Amino acid sequence: MARYILKRMLLMIPTLLGILVINFVIVQFAPGGPVERAIAQASGLGADVTARVSGGGADGTQTAGAIETSTRYQGAQGLDPAFIAELEQRFGFDKPAHVRFFNMLADYARFDFGDSFYRGQSVIDLIIQKLPVSISLGLWTTLLVYSLSIPLGIRKAVRDGSRFDVWTSGVIVVAYAVPGFLFAVFLVVLFAGGSYWQIFPLRGLVSDDWEMLSWGARILDYFWHITLPVLAMAIGGFASLTMLTKNAFIEEIGKLYVVTARAKGLDERGVLYRHVFRNAILVVVAGFPGAFIAILFAGSLLIEVIFSLDGMGLLGFESVLNRDYPVVFGSLFIFTLLGLALNLVNDIIYTVIDPRIDFEGRGN
Repeated sequence: MARYILKRMLLMIPTLLGILVINFVIVQFAPGGPVERAIAQASGLGADVTARVSGGGADGTQTAGAIETSTRYQGAQGLDPAFIAELEQRFGFDKPAHVRFFNMLADYARFDFGDSFYRGQSVIDLIIQKLPVSISLGLWTTLLVYSLSIPLGIRKAVRDGSRFDVWTSGVIVVAYAVPGFLFAVFLVVLFAGGSYWQIFPLRGLVSDDWEMLSWGARILDYFWHITLPVLAMAIGGFASLTMLTKNAFIEEIGKLYVVTARAKGLDERGVLYRHVFRNAILVVVAGFPGAFIAILFAGSLLIEVIFSLDGMGLLGFESVLNRDYPVVFGSLFIFTLLGLALNLVNDIIYTVIDPRIDFEGRGN
């Protein structure tokens, strides 16, 4: 197993490199950028930048530098090429694309992600500030989804076709069809002072006076704030995981080894949890890292906006809109590395649950 883990860790390097290359190339062809944004802001400043405007000669003709700049950047007409060059140097665009990419790789190898273009902070400090919110949402949502979906899915599989299975399937279909953000709005209207009850807070992960509270009060305050966002994010994942668990157990229950176990006199509970569970749960466990990553990095943007939670989803969205490339690529690198690590942990969990699985023996 140690050899397999080492091999997987080495494979993370080309995987990270490939993802960074693809996204870096896409960014090069994407319209707009930090330089264009600065040019647009400068063009609207009027008198503040007139000292920098000298795009023409004494006879009113444009210099070669001004013509080249205006063709390279939309909206740069009339701005001093020296001003444009200063912007390029500030944002690191004074070097060719391949040089910038290899410089970025060298910095990332030392876990140096640079500074945000617009926030006045290092990328790693921003991520450290925002990550607790996203981890809170992702972790508690994933735990809630799994703790409810697995027992319900097993019960539905055991009682397949019964009235319990039918009405719970109806609830699951409705839950799957309702978007998480729409359910979040419903929870706000109903329980956060929208129109009915003011039971839960609407803003933030903790109260303003959280640091002044006792440890017990801090824990209660934290869960008081996180309840509605977690419920809103759990609804979609709860539905899909329940059906996945049910189908996995139904498939295993119909196999020959289950019939043999029953023939030997084992009771239904023993057959289910001593034989079926170990095989059926593998499919469910396989989805844990993917579910956590999806909830942590992709599923929380609208929830963060609705509940005023300043997490990674909102940071990534704003960074893409503002073309804050150090934050975009730094977040991408950390997210990808975390996802690859969780997939490796997933394989290790496989072998713990079922020792018959031998990844190393299969040559992976």
